[in-house]
Amino acid sequence: MTSDRHNGYLDAARDCILDVGWKRTTLTDVARRAGVSRMTIYRAWPDMQTLLADLMTREWAGVATAVPEGEDVDPDRIATGVVAAVRALRANPLFRRILDVDPELVVPYLLDRRGRSQDLILDALAARVTAGQDQGRLRAGDPVLLARTVLLAAHGFALSAHTMADGGLTEAELDDELGRFLARGLAP
Repeated sequence: MTSDRHNGYLDAARDCILDVGWKRTTLTDVARRAGVSRMTIYRAWPDMQTLLADLMTREWAGVATAVPEGEDVDPDRIATGVVAAVRALRANPLFRRILDVDPELVVPYLLDRRGRSQDLILDALAARVTAGQDQGRLRAGDPVLLARTVLLAAHGFALSAHTMADGGLTEAELDDELGRFLARGLAP
C-alpha cells in the first residue's frame, strides 16, 4: 500500500487522528477527509485497526533512517543514530497524539508482540551491527540479540524520558546518557 493514492488516504487518516484521536476517527471520516467514497477506503482497509497499523508502519519506519548507514560503523555512530531516532519519534506529532489521547494503542507493541516498524528497525540495526562486527569496530555477539537489546533500551527513552526529566535533569541530558550507554555496550 505504498501508492500515492494510498499515501493520500493515510495522510487523511493521520490528519483525522491528529484532530480528534484514534477512538473518535472512523473510516467514513477518513474517506470524507480524503475526498473519496467510503467504499474506496473500505476496499483498502477493512477497519480502522488495519488502517492504523499501516499508518504507524509508515510513520515509524522513517525512524529507522536515523541510524546512519555507510562504510564505517562504530559504536558512537550507531548510538548517535539511535538517540536521533528516539528524539525524532518523541517529536513526531502522530506519536505524541497517540500517547496523549490513545496510549493503549502502543501497549500491544510493548507487551504482546512486535509491529512491522519495530521489525524494520531491528533489521536495520542488526545489519549495522553485523557490518560493525565485520570491521572489528563492534563487540562480538549475536547481531540480532544486540539489535533487540538496543531497541529495548530505546523504547524506554522514547516513551518515558519525560517521567525522568525532573529535579534538574533534562530529556537532552538523559538522551546523551543513552548515547554513552549504547556506545559503551557496543564497543569491542
